[in-house]
Amino acid sequence: MATNDDLAAVLEAVDSIVPTLRENGRAAEDRGWLLDESIELLEKAGVFRMAVPRRFGGLDLPLADQARVITEIGRGCPAAAWVTMVWVTSTWTATLYPDRAQEEVFASGSVKISSAFAPTGVAVPTEGGYLLNGTWKFNTGCKGADWDFTAAMVRNPDGTEGEIMALVPMSDLRIVDDWDVSAGAATGSATAIAEDVFVPAHHAVSFEEVMVSATGDRSNLGATGRNYGLLSFVMAECAAVFIGIARGAYELFLERLPGRGITYTDWTDQKLHPLTQIQVATAANKIDAAEALSTRWLTLLQERADAGEQPTDAEKAIVRGQTGFAAQLAKEAVEILHNASGGSVIRRDVHLQRFHRDIQGFSLHALANADVNLELQGRVLVGLEPGTVFL
Repeated sequence: MATNDDLAAVLEAVDSIVPTLRENGRAAEDRGWLLDESIELLEKAGVFRMAVPRRFGGLDLPLADQARVITEIGRGCPAAAWVTMVWVTSTWTATLYPDRAQEEVFASGSVKISSAFAPTGVAVPTEGGYLLNGTWKFNTGCKGADWDFTAAMVRNPDGTEGEIMALVPMSDLRIVDDWDVSAGAATGSATAIAEDVFVPAHHAVSFEEVMVSATGDRSNLGATGRNYGLLSFVMAECAAVFIGIARGAYELFLERLPGRGITYTDWTDQKLHPLTQIQVATAANKIDAAEALSTRWLTLLQERADAGEQPTDAEKAIVRGQTGFAAQLAKEAVEILHNASGGSVIRRDVHLQRFHRDIQGFSLHALANADVNLELQGRVLVGLEPGTVFL
């Protein structure tokens, strides 16, 4: 298992590169993908080893520690945090695959895996595995990934269907450079295409099984402290991205504040205005509230993993609601700070505007939508079923 020294080392390294990640943000946005320097710095910091099992040379950090690191990355660059979240959660997902697949994927001790959960591919059973065809849009981080998770519908000879998650080397897929967006531009979430790609049987698992960590043929089953519920795990790390972005925006606002006046008024120092003081306090409290709320789901998920249990469906629905609410709080904090920054904030050389645009864009993701997540939580709180299998 991981040690406190492991976490401290990664956090110290990430903290030291936050200014560089931030400065690289504009160039990465123009490029439509993170700069190589940023990825290399994250690699050197040990970020991409966080979810790799220790037996393969990884750090095997628990969920709460991974979330802390992602939050720190978010302070520096929203897009880098989002890509890291996808790569790290996908790396953890690979630990649910058969030992044979894990040995192949984790051979180097550090790995970057993208993922596409929408089943927009078709897998046809063939000798030794499947023949995969499909197109997966919004494939975050695919431009720099080693592997890609691709969800696909299985068409069996008897006419029945099922759903699998196929683990495919990125080199077997074709990337379409079609990522042209107003937010999250540097995430490189382009489209990946599979054309008659052979997927060995040990690289494909049932979607139903992987969602509840019930996959077999692996030695890391049971109460290892790392068998979390998949979607709850993803939601927890997604919330960490939002909190990190909000913390970064808060820092950026305070950095720009000294000496700024309020145009067309007699206020020569904005920080002396009571409204500014209220805005800063409100934003700070929203961020702190989101982070405090995170201890609820992080504690629950770790307790269940330590006991070798999956969270109940009701608990998973509550996690979705709480993470969605925390993301909303973080977004609101950034909106307050952006609105208090004056007209000059729209300049592209002012980092705060990019933090604002990115968090707005990320909040539109289907899993981050506050209303959808709160509805699920509310359903179980009033005694109803969650109403979805995506828990």
